[in-house]
Amino acid sequence: MKKIIKRILILIIILIIAAAALWAAAYFHRSDPKNIIQYETTNPFINGTTQISAHRSGSGIMPEETLMAFENCVKNDSFSVDFFEFDLHITKDNVLVLLHDDELDRTSDSETVFGETGVRPENKTYEELRTLNMGAKFVNEAGEMPYADLHGADVPDNLKILSLDAILDYLTAHDDYNYIIEVKNEGDLGKKSVDLLYATLKERDLLDKVIFGCFISEISEYADDTCPGMIRSAYPSEVSEFYFASLFNRSDYEPEFKVLQIPFASAKDSYYVNLGTARVINYAHKHNLAVQYWTVNKEEHMEYLIRLGADCIISDYPDKLYSVRESLDSE
Repeated sequence: MKKIIKRILILIIILIIAAAALWAAAYFHRSDPKNIIQYETTNPFINGTTQISAHRSGSGIMPEETLMAFENCVKNDSFSVDFFEFDLHITKDNVLVLLHDDELDRTSDSETVFGETGVRPENKTYEELRTLNMGAKFVNEAGEMPYADLHGADVPDNLKILSLDAILDYLTAHDDYNYIIEVKNEGDLGKKSVDLLYATLKERDLLDKVIFGCFISEISEYADDTCPGMIRSAYPSEVSEFYFASLFNRSDYEPEFKVLQIPFASAKDSYYVNLGTARVINYAHKHNLAVQYWTVNKEEHMEYLIRLGADCIISDYPDKLYSVRESLDSE
C-alpha cells in the first residue's frame, strides 16, 4: 500500500512539474518578428510603426496627470510622444478632471487640506479640488519627493488638478496628438461622464483622435449605444473572448471594438496569459484591430514589442521608450 501511495505521489509531482513547464513555455515564449503578417487594414491606429503613449502623462518622470507632466512631454527636446493616456473622474459640479484612482489619497495632499481620508472627486467641486497639490506624493527615480512640502498658495498651477477642457486646450494648441482616455466612474456617474466626454470631443472635432476606454462593461456598452463615432478599446471580458478566438483561430469572430489595449510584462499584469505574441498581433490585425500594450517600463520589453510590430506601447517612461525606438530605427 505504501509503495502504491508513493508511486501516486511521484506521478502527481511529475504531472505538476510538466504542467508548470508547459505554462512557462507558453508564458515566457517570445515570437519571431518574421512571423508577423502584414494585413491591409482601415484602422487609423495601425500605421506600420510603433507609436509612443505617455501613460498618465509620463508618471515615471513627473507627477501623474498634472500639467507639469504634460509640459515635460510637450516641451522636451530629447523625446516626443504620439499619444497621451489619461483617466477621468467627474466632480460634484459635473466637471471632468484627470485622476486615476477613485480617491485622492495616493497622489495628493487631500488628507491635509480636507482633514479626512478617502476623499472622492465626485464629493467635491472642481474649485475645491483645485486647492490640492497633485504632486504631493510623487517619488522620482532618485527616491526623492520634491513637491511634498507645497500646500495652499505655494502650489504652482501646473501641479493643481486638471479639467478635461484645460488639458485639451493646452495639448491641441501645441500639436496634433492622439489620446487614450479612460472613464473611471461606474453607474450613473460613469454614464454622465461619457455624455460630457462625447460632447466635448464632438465640439472640438476630436472623435477620430481619441480611443475611449472603460474597464466597466456597462459603461463601454453605454458608449456604443449613445456615442456614434466614438472609437473604443476592449473591456476585460472582450479581451478574454478575443484571446480564445485567436487561440482557436475562429473565422466567425466579429469584435465590437477597434483597439486592443492589453497588458504585457509580468504574470501579475498579464493574468497568466501571454498576450505578447505574433499570433495575437496577427489575429488582431486580420480583424482590423490595433494592438496597444500597457504598462511597458522595461527597455528589453519595449524593444521586443517594437520588433514584433506592436501598434503602440503605453509607458510611464516615454523618454526611455523613445530612445529605444530611435535606436532600433537607426539599425
